[in-house]
Amino acid sequence: MTLRPLHDRVIVKRLDQETTTKSGIILTDAAAEKPDQGEIKAVGDGKILDDGKVRPMAVKVGDRVLFGKYSGQAVKIDGEELLVMREEDLFAVVETK
Repeated sequence: MTLRPLHDRVIVKRLDQETTTKSGIILTDAAAEKPDQGEIKAVGDGKILDDGKVRPMAVKVGDRVLFGKYSGQAVKIDGEELLVMREEDLFAVVETK
């Protein structure tokens, strides 16, 4: 099954959080925080503005993004946990040099 987000929504897959601290301490799943980074898996067409025009999305499939720890609605598709959220819930796109 695939999801096609509507309007200004995106589908995000959380990236795995590191389970070892810089000092070498291994964290259990209960102690580890929810990751706040993810990869965009699908994007909608864009936000419909008051004048009826559609503002295109600023993110694209494959972008690595930052978002709030409790952002989005979690859904499980084919055993994979994904988040559905509005583009405005994203904080930034992570760009590597």
